Amino acid sequence: MIYSILTILFSYFLGSIPTAVWIGKFFYKIDIREHGSGNSGSTNTFRVLGIPPGIIVLLIDILKGFFAVHLVYFKSYKPNTDAFITFSIVLGIVAVLGHIFPIYAKFKGGKGVATLLGVVFAIHTAAAFMTLPIFLIVLLISRYVSLSSMVSGIAFPILLIFFFETKALSLIIFSISISILLIITHKKNILRIINRTESKANLFNTKKK
Repeated sequence: MIYSILTILFSYFLGSIPTAVWIGKFFYKIDIREHGSGNSGSTNTFRVLGIPPGIIVLLIDILKGFFAVHLVYFKSYKPNTDAFITFSIVLGIVAVLGHIFPIYAKFKGGKGVATLLGVVFAIHTAAAFMTLPIFLIVLLISRYVSLSSMVSGIAFPILLIFFFETKALSLIIFSISISILLIITHKKNILRIINRTESKANLFNTKKK
């Protein structure tokens, strides 16, 4: 029991690493939360600091979720059992919550999309890969990163339930929950999309005329 609690705490501290905030402060002498959208995630890092730091933040945030889930292997669970899947999900959720409410950055973090992507890849790699083209198609059509994230997030439980015919109840609940979480964390983006004030991704690095 104590070991499980310690593992969960480690997952939270791992997820809490405020990659964008630290890179912004250490290398660019700015607080990323005071620029652009005010969000400390990879999208705002791309927007404010540029492509190289944006890629670094994106990759590290994804890896946070990926490695957090793999902490389950330090337990004695047999792979693919209900207990194994459930504890993997718990570790992943805690890591995402750590990203959204990081202890190292006064509990003001990002939306958790990149970290959640790492969690999803670790838990169900095939379904995660299938959400990528959905994300890219929506992004190419709308140029809204936020909308692309929400649509691909909603597609995840649909793929699990109807395409992969997943029977694990904990995995089904998890997939539906993350869809709801993505919508909740993007509520301001939804309002901006409705009002047509949401920033669009400059996909091909073209200058605005």
